[in-house]
Amino acid sequence: RVQLVESGGGSVQAGGSLRLSCSVSGAPSSSHLMAWFRQVPGKEREAVATIYTGSGNAYYVDSVKGRFTISQDNAKNTLFLQMNSLKPEDTAMYYCAADWRVLGGSSYQVARYGYWGQGTQVTVSS
Repeated sequence: RVQLVESGGGSVQAGGSLRLSCSVSGAPSSSHLMAWFRQVPGKEREAVATIYTGSGNAYYVDSVKGRFTISQDNAKNTLFLQMNSLKPEDTAMYYCAADWRVLGGSSYQVARYGYWGQGTQVTVSS
């Protein structure tokens, strides 16, 4: 069965950097769409960055543009999120998501993804 496992979270001071990784296993083929989401207690899970794995086209929410970079390895079985210039408001649990369906609509919607990792905590102190 498909499994997504995140790693790389931790605690950093504002202005620092972290690189998250998401390893995908058990998949019969490369996914169509992958993404990073984040969630803080009491709030809805929100998209951070998405990538169409075939084209490599990536999209970012405004709050992380210019600071975060989503990427994938050549075999397309590992997803990364390079996070620079981190701010306290970036503190959250970060989740990797993937889907193999070719569908229309926004890639920022939680319901668009059928597979999720368990999350990795990112804490940014001021």
